[in-house]
Amino acid sequence: MGGHPRLTLRGFLSPEICKELEFIHKSCCTVGYRPNVFSTTLPHLIATNSAHLIMPLVPIRERLKEKVEDHFGCEYELFVEFTGLISWCKGASIGWHSDDNRDYLKQRDFAAVCYLNSYGVDFDGGLFHFQDGEPSTVAPIAGDVIIYTADNRNIHSVSEVSEGERITLTLWFSRDASHDEDAKLLKSLSDCFLSSPTHSIASCLPVLASNNMYWFPPEEASRFQSGFDICSARLHVLRFDISTTEECCLSAPVSANFLKLLKEPLYLACGGELLTCEFVNILHALQVVQFYYWKGLQLEPAELKGPSINILPLSELQRQKISCLKALLLKDVQLAETLLGQTTGKSSQRSFDRRAFSAVVSEWEAYTFRLLKEMVMSLPCWRAHQSIFTAFNLE
Repeated sequence: MGGHPRLTLRGFLSPEICKELEFIHKSCCTVGYRPNVFSTTLPHLIATNSAHLIMPLVPIRERLKEKVEDHFGCEYELFVEFTGLISWCKGASIGWHSDDNRDYLKQRDFAAVCYLNSYGVDFDGGLFHFQDGEPSTVAPIAGDVIIYTADNRNIHSVSEVSEGERITLTLWFSRDASHDEDAKLLKSLSDCFLSSPTHSIASCLPVLASNNMYWFPPEEASRFQSGFDICSARLHVLRFDISTTEECCLSAPVSANFLKLLKEPLYLACGGELLTCEFVNILHALQVVQFYYWKGLQLEPAELKGPSINILPLSELQRQKISCLKALLLKDVQLAETLLGQTTGKSSQRSFDRRAFSAVVSEWEAYTFRLLKEMVMSLPCWRAHQSIFTAFNLE
């Protein structure tokens, strides 16, 4: 294995799985741990009533753990310490370091970085460099995985992202059972499902976390004088605007407006038209829109069944309201487009398909409820074994 223990797995994740994880991240992410980085953690999914979105990650965690244990000869010794979807946007980078280089990180023994999109296609820059050993540089390709020890035998860096959004699924593994992520997740899941019924789609509509988790840059999250709301920005770069049923009043305190607007029912507008489909909050709207760009554009005409959502021309009053909301939630439109905008030729350039979007609303509900049922069925097994694993598959 040499002095720099590491392993590269080509095509470990299928293109469809990569797209599904990208959908989850772009639907749910918050500000991350470094400048120009956004993250989606499993505790965050649970806290925002989106615990069902953990399910696509479960078999991947299992497979990766088996690969690490097999390659490094530590079968049945490891626990997943952290699982997160992380994106690095323009300007993001990190210098030379090992993944256990802080006292509070000493429990980390191994790392696995799964690339969900590709260098030179979805982003530029963002190359992964090892200080010593081979490979010395990794150009991310969707589906590939790099696994390495978390100590100083694998000091590494990531060069600055110059364009686009570099998205990964990152896991750390530990031999220390006290840092087992599963135990903490099971406690949160048990509390969550004890307090909420799970018999309808209404039980898994997303709720918002603290407002400052969605404001970029985070240092502006108490004043909201500059920057942008991440959810609004992701809708904006896909050419969607939001319109609420409430009056937008810029004379009220900005923080009060911001908190209220994120949580109230709203409608979407696209191309000067209003979609007459109400969403419970901005996260609900964002999940459906991201699902549309993942699944809806793949639908064949024969699959577009059911009634279409009504679309109405925007009135002058509605246009004013949308402009008002944009002024409140997107203080810096150019920054939002720079960090979260699509690169050339991406799906945001495609024309809006009303029939496909209408079909996607139902498809999203079916997908969401299937994952929820799978989780509810799995939870007793997970509790019994104090471990999260693939117990059922309803596909």
